[in-house]
Formats: sequence, structure tokens, C-alpha cells
Amino acid sequence: MIEAEWWDYEDPAELIDAVAGDVGFIIESALDARGSCLIALPGGKTPLPIYEKLAKAKLDWKRVTIIPTDERIVPMTDPLSNAAAIARIFLPKGARVIPVISEKAPDYRAAGMAADARLQDFPWPPDLVWLGVGTDGHTASIFAGPDLDDVLNAPKTRRMVGVMPDPMPAEAPVARVSLTKAAILSARTVMLVLTGADKKALVERAIEDGASSTLPIGRVLAEAEQAIDIHWSA
Repeated sequence: MIEAEWWDYEDPAELIDAVAGDVGFIIESALDARGSCLIALPGGKTPLPIYEKLAKAKLDWKRVTIIPTDERIVPMTDPLSNAAAIARIFLPKGARVIPVISEKAPDYRAAGMAADARLQDFPWPPDLVWLGVGTDGHTASIFAGPDLDDVLNAPKTRRMVGVMPDPMPAEAPVARVSLTKAAILSARTVMLVLTGADKKALVERAIEDGASSTLPIGRVLAEAEQAIDIHWSA
């Protein structure tokens, strides 16, 4: 049974303030304990106002390293790039934002291997992995499809793999790289942030089904040893 702690908010503004405050606390605690902080942040539109709020926090950003939980295999100049969206907000604060895509990779599997090799250079585990969820139940870039088992069953030492969504999402019809299930669950804190009644119902069902879930989010969280913090507003 997945242990989840739900935090419900009356509106998105309250969610933004609360999540930004929680992430700021996680960063500050890591800096106090270890002198540095590594966090993995998602792309998409939902987190952006939270990032803007978080970036205003008076933290020692120069000791913070940020990686994307997943990335579209596109150049950093492409509007679909998650790392670029994160960098626009946090680089001016002094944080280190790590792009994980190698433009020289011949295919998405090679891109996944290159991304994994890049992340092997960083102290592990992350202090935070922040996840979102799609209406189809995907999280990070872990979609149902032919590469799902590779993500779920990757060795514990593997941090990223290449994935080809099937079917391809209309809003971003490109191959991806994504953190593996093992990499996600290795984090000191795993946080899920979502909005809307449909997504709440979906995640509740995924949590109830656990390892038998047909949804990637349920399969990813099924073996979590830590409690998952879930922040939600309508």
C-alpha cells in the first residue's frame, strides 16, 4: 500500500505558496545538513508559477543543483525543452541547472544512455524529486508503451533511460528521457503536485491499486518506502 499524505488547498494561489514554501524548506535543510542540494523538477505549465515564487526565496542558490525529472529530446533553444524553462527562472538566481540531452545522440535510447552518464557525475540521492501527473496517468516521461518496463525495471544504478511514448502526446510529439523508477524512489523526498478533480481521482485510484495499477503513476509509486507528499487544488 502506497503511503500518501494529501495536502488540499482551496485555490491555486494557496497551492503555489505552500509548495514553494515546502520546497524552500527542503533546500534549506539540505544546505544545512550537507552543504549542497540536488533537486529534480518537472516541466509543464503547472509548476511555473510555483517556480517563480520559489525563486524569490532567500536561499544560497549557488549551492543548489537542479536537474529535470524528464526531458524532451529537443535542443535547449526549443520551446519544448524542460531544462530551458527551468533555467530561465533559476539560472539568474545562481542555481546550477543541468541539461541532460546530448544533441549528438543518434536515437532516443542513446540519448537516455548519455543522460544517465551525465547524472552519474552528481552526488546521489536527490534531496527532492517533484513529480506531476498527466490525465493519462503518466508521470515524468513515464508513459504506458513499449519502454515502460525499461523505466520500471532499470537497475538501481541507472538514473535515466530513453522513452518513446505510444501513443505520442499531441502537445509534445517527441521522444524523451526520464528518471527511472529506482532513481525517483531513491530521493529523500518525493512530492506530487496536481490540480483538478479528474487528476485527484486518477491518483487516488492509482494509489489504491498499487502494483496492480494500469497507470504509470501507480506503478512508479507502488514500491515507495517513504511517504509521498501530494499537494492538490481544484
